[in-house]
Amino acid sequence: MIKLRNIAKSYSFGQTPLPVLRGIDLDIQAGDLLAVMGASGSGKSTLMNILGLLDRPTSGQYLLEGKEIRHYSDDELSILRNQKIGFVFQSFHLLPRLTALANVGYPLIYRNLPRKDIEKRAQAMLEKVGLADRAKHRPNELSGGQQQRVAIARALVGKPSLLLADEPTGALDSRVGKEILDLFVTLNQTEGITIVIITHDPNIANRCKRCVVMEDGLLK
Repeated sequence: MIKLRNIAKSYSFGQTPLPVLRGIDLDIQAGDLLAVMGASGSGKSTLMNILGLLDRPTSGQYLLEGKEIRHYSDDELSILRNQKIGFVFQSFHLLPRLTALANVGYPLIYRNLPRKDIEKRAQAMLEKVGLADRAKHRPNELSGGQQQRVAIARALVGKPSLLLADEPTGALDSRVGKEILDLFVTLNQTEGITIVIITHDPNIANRCKRCVVMEDGLLK
């Protein structure tokens, strides 16, 4: 599904380049459940941004479903991101004035779907994450775990090929965090959704099918 070959990323501070990724080779298969572990500053969030088409590598090759994305324009990357990739973050990033149903359906607005179709798909995703009865609630009326479930439903409503989760349980207590992780495992097993979880928690990594460790911009 994804092939990374010799991916490097540097940022410039004045005349001085700061290398963050130093040559990453990584294969992610369809249906994978992969943990990317590493300490703060190891480069794992930069890797996630590149996997999610939020940033471009300085050099190297990135194949997504057999397509080399190096020469895609920003607009083309935006379309590809909307169609192929879902994101879940530590901070839920829900729109506070919208209901759970409207938050979940929001990504579909950019596909110009009829409103009834958007609401139907959003409701189905809320049911899948166990929140059908919270569709009309706004984020401030939901617990942290419920908000993260809404965020997961929003990430999946567009039927992406890849779900990227950046420290998805970091803002939750251990019990709720386990529930969210259980949901990821279930979605992977029953729906075949390809999931990559960025984490520093070995307990999360142990629940995944595979784990890679980043250190100083390299995969160990």
